[in-house]
Amino acid sequence: MASGELIFLVWTDFVGLSRTRGVPVSEYERRRAHGLGWAVAGQALTPFEDIADNPWGSMGEVRQTPVEETRLRVSLRPDHPPLHVVLCDSLNPDGSAWECCGRSFLARALADMHAETGLDLKIAYEHEFTLAGEDLGWAPPFSLDAVRRIAPFADLCTAALLDAGLAVETLEPEFGVGQYEVSCGPAAGMAGADRVLLTREVIREAARQCRLRASFAPKPAPEAVGNGCHAHLSLWDAQGRPAAFDVNGPGELSAIAASFVAGVRRHLAALCALCAPSPLSYLRLGPHHWSCGYDAAGVQNREAAIRICPSPVPDPAARGDAFNMEFRFTDATANPYLAIGGIVRAGLEGIRARLPAPALVNRDPADMSDAEREALGVKALPASLDAAVSAFEQDALARSWFTPTMVEAYTALKRHEAKAFAASTPADMCERYALAY
Repeated sequence: MASGELIFLVWTDFVGLSRTRGVPVSEYERRRAHGLGWAVAGQALTPFEDIADNPWGSMGEVRQTPVEETRLRVSLRPDHPPLHVVLCDSLNPDGSAWECCGRSFLARALADMHAETGLDLKIAYEHEFTLAGEDLGWAPPFSLDAVRRIAPFADLCTAALLDAGLAVETLEPEFGVGQYEVSCGPAAGMAGADRVLLTREVIREAARQCRLRASFAPKPAPEAVGNGCHAHLSLWDAQGRPAAFDVNGPGELSAIAASFVAGVRRHLAALCALCAPSPLSYLRLGPHHWSCGYDAAGVQNREAAIRICPSPVPDPAARGDAFNMEFRFTDATANPYLAIGGIVRAGLEGIRARLPAPALVNRDPADMSDAEREALGVKALPASLDAAVSAFEQDALARSWFTPTMVEAYTALKRHEAKAFAASTPADMCERYALAY
């Protein structure tokens, strides 16, 4: 009997979900060159059972085409089929990149940054998620008890992540009930963004095989601790040397990294539409949530949107290797290619304009007076998805990073998503997103 193993061609759409079509492994080589067709209107799917108005309707198709270096096969348990996936680029029938492909958007942003600055990006993510299932009651936050209760999952998940080469660094209990975090080491450029998606799917698969559900939704319940998806970025030159670190710079930021951070701050309201792109995102974002409610930057400030992370290495000659910038306003309802690509575009605008280093805030911005925040140029982030989309629409430079068709399709989808939950209770919204993500 022929093997029934499937390999799943996976792509990520505007709502950050992994969509897929599967083919028998025996058919994969035949499908590699041209992939599988997918209606372009699929990009307007919400996380639920509806589709937003879009520029395409019933016409048009893209080819979801495998990127062979992303192929992953992990066999977690002998009594379960392996998880066998490959990520895809969305290509036009002539083989060119589709204008609404998030992966291609990030590729262009990284290429432009390298061409203009000679610098490349390393990307690492912290994935916060909530586990649900039988016998998962309350345990003290951050406790050994909390993680030992899920020991079979923790071991299975870690083994799978290591087997997949995803550079897991920690798996730890978090502050919330049933909340955990997996952190992965950095990878260069596109590989770092691909790692985000692959890591999430391995975590979900390990949970399924342990009869648990892992949800990356930004809020599992209205009063619960939120789940972030923190992006740690660092800059490197062509010789493989860290370019974001300067022991004499503000917060030890080099001049070019300071301009990068300043550019992100300048466009942060618009970036929320890409990085916190669901109605639920705005239950997580906000003052005193250890996420962020303001566009501040600060050294080791977990209430700042941009946290400068100093290296633990005391030797100044080696400290730059672990120095990075954490962007805390992102969550897992975002397409990571759009989120990272938007941050790169904003940072590159700051470098082009040679923006000076932003004022670094060493306290919770919510505890400052209006006058103090104004003196430091600190502004409140959008308080809703509608407000974030409006900020994006009003930021002409941010809109210019995308084609008009992509702006039209993306903003229509996000307006649709916001409207769908406008009359919903927070509890209902949390429940629905927890199931989707």
